[in-house]
Amino acid sequence: MSGRQSVAVVGFPNAGKSTLINRLAGGRDAVTHHEAGVTRDRRRLRCEWNGLEFDLIDTGGMDLVDVDELARSIQEQARLAIDEADLVLVVVDAKAGLGPGDAELADLVRRSGRPTLLAANKIDRTEDAPQGAELHRLGVGDPLPVSAAHGLGTGDLLDAVVERLRSLASPLEPEDGESPEPPPRIAIVGRPNVGKSSLLNKLLGSERVIVSERAGTTRDPVDTELELDGRLIVLVDTAGLRRRSRVSGSVDYFSQIRTQQAADRADAAIVVCDASEGLASDDLRAAELAMKAGCATVLALNKWDITRTDLDDAKARAERKLRLRPPVLTCSALTGRGMERLLRQAVELADRSGSRIPTSDLNRFLADVVAKNEPPQRRGRRLRIYYGAQVERRPPRFAVQVNDRKLLNRDWAYYMENRLRDAYDLEGVPLVIDYVPKSGRRGSGEEKGSARR
Repeated sequence: MSGRQSVAVVGFPNAGKSTLINRLAGGRDAVTHHEAGVTRDRRRLRCEWNGLEFDLIDTGGMDLVDVDELARSIQEQARLAIDEADLVLVVVDAKAGLGPGDAELADLVRRSGRPTLLAANKIDRTEDAPQGAELHRLGVGDPLPVSAAHGLGTGDLLDAVVERLRSLASPLEPEDGESPEPPPRIAIVGRPNVGKSSLLNKLLGSERVIVSERAGTTRDPVDTELELDGRLIVLVDTAGLRRRSRVSGSVDYFSQIRTQQAADRADAAIVVCDASEGLASDDLRAAELAMKAGCATVLALNKWDITRTDLDDAKARAERKLRLRPPVLTCSALTGRGMERLLRQAVELADRSGSRIPTSDLNRFLADVVAKNEPPQRRGRRLRIYYGAQVERRPPRFAVQVNDRKLLNRDWAYYMENRLRDAYDLEGVPLVIDYVPKSGRRGSGEEKGSARR
């Protein structure tokens, strides 16, 4: 034995285990072929990632119902690999869909008591990630989308493997090895001269950024750390967003680009508006930019000390024009009124964007939604909702398995999205819902001719 920690890689025949091991180990030591059953014996391959060395144990494909003598020998070798490993990596062909052999293997791994990770292999494009949603049913953890052939997601998979191995090596760390969350990043965005820098200075209690009545003073995003209730927060002041037709010169152009990049890196955005002018079209455009960047969003009507703007009208306009229905708060960077409440709201939205809804809760919610408002039908065929799972955070992304996504219409999709916001308090948080056609199971005639992604 090498003395290094080891990871047993197991899966149904032809799930792509050896190809994945070659990709993870950075070599071609494991033999790969399109024909199932090429790998038979268990083999150790040395791997290193983020300063940690460990062994990957390649195993043959396990089909537990195959009674052939060779198949039985392969199964025994794989069982021995599971017994001697510190961590088990279950590999499933997400493109082929969930089959009975995968469920039996998952049950075997669960009964072994070994810590487990689940790789949804053959996700060859980022947009195909929802195909792995149904693998939540295996009960061996959240599926990590990867493409052994193209390398997509393998870095994230190695990060997860190393994180889990390090947690197992240290008795002081929790068994699940959760790393601490980075501090939430709150971007302050809006059109020029609405008081973004003044608002930041008031939050910080000091003149940390330049404030001027001249529009466009801020050119580069400014990161500033702040502590709220003992928790570190990063505030990012950005350049004022102008209409593209009003951007003049390369400096202004690159300022706009950096503002968009700052929004891309942020967890939440405070969209600052001039309350004396009401909720303008450029304010809505800034909120749309934040939403497209994946930021949870709150609208801040600044200069509330000098205005008589109709707050109810501003809230109604925001709800009517902005899909994510952001909260609208009033504040004054001059007097400090409403500033603490505004910051707490932004941090709370960032936390909600990073939260995860348990799969069982989500499926109860889906059943309730369908019961209250029957899905649409077309030409005698009704949309059927089979299963749902959250597949990403920041922003939340959900995969909902359906019989045929062509049966979905816009009104019902909006209804589903709005009910999800209501049920889990996600107003102001961008949501992505992928409706994924159900895959046929291997070796069965189910859903013959159904659409597949």
